[in-house]
Amino acid sequence: MSQDVRSLEPKALWNHFADLNAVPRPSKKEERVIAFAKSFGESLGLKTVVDHVGNVIIHKPATPGMENRTPIVMQSHLDMVHQKNADTQFNFDEEGIRMRVDGDWVRAEGTTLGADNGIGVASIMAILASTDIPHPAIDALFTIDEETGMTGAMGLEGGMLQGKILLNLDTEDDDELTIGCAGGIDITAVGSYDEEETEAGMVGYTLSVRGLTGGHSGMDIHRGRGNANKIMNRLLYKAHERFGVRIASIEGGSLRNAIPRESFAVLAVHTNQNSAFERYVLESIDALKVEYGTTDPDMRIVMEGCAVPAKVMQEEFQDRLTAAIYACPNGIYRMSPDIAGLVQTSNNVARVVAKDGDATVMCLARSSSDTEKHDIGQAIASGFELAGLTVNFSGSYPGWQPKPSSDIVEMMRGLYSELFNEKAKVLACHAGLECGILGTNYPEMDMVSFGPNIRGAHSPDECVQISSVQKYWKYLLETIKRIQ
Repeated sequence: MSQDVRSLEPKALWNHFADLNAVPRPSKKEERVIAFAKSFGESLGLKTVVDHVGNVIIHKPATPGMENRTPIVMQSHLDMVHQKNADTQFNFDEEGIRMRVDGDWVRAEGTTLGADNGIGVASIMAILASTDIPHPAIDALFTIDEETGMTGAMGLEGGMLQGKILLNLDTEDDDELTIGCAGGIDITAVGSYDEEETEAGMVGYTLSVRGLTGGHSGMDIHRGRGNANKIMNRLLYKAHERFGVRIASIEGGSLRNAIPRESFAVLAVHTNQNSAFERYVLESIDALKVEYGTTDPDMRIVMEGCAVPAKVMQEEFQDRLTAAIYACPNGIYRMSPDIAGLVQTSNNVARVVAKDGDATVMCLARSSSDTEKHDIGQAIASGFELAGLTVNFSGSYPGWQPKPSSDIVEMMRGLYSELFNEKAKVLACHAGLECGILGTNYPEMDMVSFGPNIRGAHSPDECVQISSVQKYWKYLLETIKRIQ
């Protein structure tokens, strides 16, 4: 199937994308893709550097006649989000992504595709390898670990780049020029609890929430999609309140930057309450399907009998944990008062795990206001601390302040209108881009982020539009040709 992708136009870009997608490249495990990028640069005879954190920088001189143009940085990240459907058999640590062409879209078989940010990486590779694309001097910057902490961008030292304009190829709508973004902070609540022997006269159940739409916890947070962790917690909180349901284990969500699609719990219920509990779940399913029918039409909540769990969570801790998760804000916290339609601050309750005496809740809060980012972080921490959990903050990164009148923005705005006979949307986004971090060591560098249409990023529904890649490629080549 990947061979069909290699035949798409522009062939150079798609072939580099296929080569890249054959290399396992999960965040925090980028050794193989770092070696891949280093080998690629060296094979072209270009100066190639791997810095102390693992970023790969490849320098390509200007093409003849463009030596006096402003040097540029072209930047994308090497890692990708690894998500798969529960029924998909796939080993991200060992296998390359299985791609297929579906009409005007390229998709993967039951996993994330890696178009975020693989199309950007492949674009840069195609330009580096070209002999007939005019361009100024290029610093190609391939960062690591963008998806789970941006430690590559954070670790990049000043003086490594000579470019004065940065083109970040990590935006997911081909009619947008992104010139600002939100910052973020990771919030982790942990606690230990005693387990109790399950009382006699109880029956076991498994409860699963599946089939939610999910998506990117920044770009899609305003769409109101269901969060599997919050939905599961809602069911469990009320089930304990009304029927004395006891929790043996919970496991939901995965990565901080993915809206959770699935959650699973093992429960115990007294036999004199099990019929009422079953009716409650069925009634709740009907209500939730109405609530989320538009955003999550494929949601499935399944209740099944199982062996009685030997142990359950100590009841007082169960009460405190489920209450804290219930109180934890999720989704939009505040809209921007300055930019219409822009989410200013949000939170994603990304992962909930409680089993074998240990509980962890992981959140990712985002904001274009650094002070408000820390404010929502403290609000979240306060709830979990009141419940007796310990809260840690990590991975804080700054937002990117827009410069709407910069020369590169004005040039690209006009070029878009010239090429496509329509106006580009020049905006800030709620996702975390590396530009804000890179700007701390390169404050004078002008930056723009753009890319082709990518849908469902950070979920197994991820896909990239073929015709949009062609449009974006044309725009990218003309942009680097016209930079003065």
